[in-house]
Amino acid sequence: MEWQAPAIVLETRPHGEGGAVISVLTEEHGRHAGLAKGGGSRAQVGLWQPGNLVEVRWIGRLPEQLGAFTGEMVHPSAALAMDDPLSLALLNSACALAAGALPEREAQPRVFAGLLTLMAHLSRGATALLADYVRWEALLLEVLGYGLDLSACAVTGSREHLTHVSPRSGRVVSAEAAEPYRDRLLPLPSFLLGGQAETDPAQWLAGLRLTGHFLARDAFGARHHPLPPARERLEARIAALLPPPAEEAAANA
Repeated sequence: MEWQAPAIVLETRPHGEGGAVISVLTEEHGRHAGLAKGGGSRAQVGLWQPGNLVEVRWIGRLPEQLGAFTGEMVHPSAALAMDDPLSLALLNSACALAAGALPEREAQPRVFAGLLTLMAHLSRGATALLADYVRWEALLLEVLGYGLDLSACAVTGSREHLTHVSPRSGRVVSAEAAEPYRDRLLPLPSFLLGGQAETDPAQWLAGLRLTGHFLARDAFGARHHPLPPARERLEARIAALLPPPAEEAAANA
């Protein structure tokens, strides 16, 4: 059994003397693991960094076996993101979510294409990609069967002034219907309703907390796993970009 395809490295775990078990994401084969002999060696450690795009070849005697990986570098995303901590945090978060949430060996063309697009634009800096990253998390929820319903207000059916999401059902709520329950609803950043750019860290954080709620509850919580630490670090970095609340700023003055 053998196949070859472009793949995004998701996760690397040491195995034996200098080897590594590598998890990658491909368009046709989905999340797929394999053993890379020498994958933990100095010669190969740069190749198998999470976030890199590689041309990978998998060989196994039987389809269900772990099999063996060999690979060649196509695009060193991890190295290119190293100088920007926020870009690296974004890349690590995406890889950790895909590694932890996607089923094994199921084709994932949309998730693969979305992650590939994020990687291709990392040179623009993370601040230009955060809105697209949150949209990618919403896509991940959708392909896993936990998609948000942002089409119309769950209460009134209106498609106007949609501002919040129910944390229970994942359905959107209009501003008028949300008013009595605002403290119990999740704010909906406007960029999730369209393709507009977003440069406000508060909106990025709202988006991350929205998708993070359903990722934690459904994609990971259903299997009794917490959100990956890399995802929590990304959210903490975005929260740190916001000015402190007025009362905190006054207390520190």
